[in-house]
Amino acid sequence: QVQLAESGGGLVQAGGSLRVSCAASGHTFAWYTMGWFRQAPGKEREFVAGIRWSGGNTDYADSVKGRFTISRDNAKGTMYLQMNSLKPEDTAVYYCAARQFGSLTTMSNDYDIWGQGTQVTVSS
Repeated sequence: QVQLAESGGGLVQAGGSLRVSCAASGHTFAWYTMGWFRQAPGKEREFVAGIRWSGGNTDYADSVKGRFTISRDNAKGTMYLQMNSLKPEDTAVYYCAARQFGSLTTMSNDYDIWGQGTQVTVSS
């Protein structure tokens, strides 16, 4: 199965931009529907964005629509999340997740492979 590693997190001021990446290794990345989730302190993990393995359909949480863009480069085995107009409430650990040949879903339990997470902090 694929292994996932996030990178690109950091500290940014409100209104700024950041791009986080998820590098996959060990299997055919193109076969996996991918998702971004985030978890803030004291809160449950929540869906942020997802991109389907075939066709590239995307989905976003209402809270990030129009500000975040998910994309993937199958040749590089990498998924990206471009985050613009960041807000303090976007502060969280961001995780990438994968499910092989799966439909695009917002439920974290549907994804069976997870990265270790990368911290994104937005200061006001």
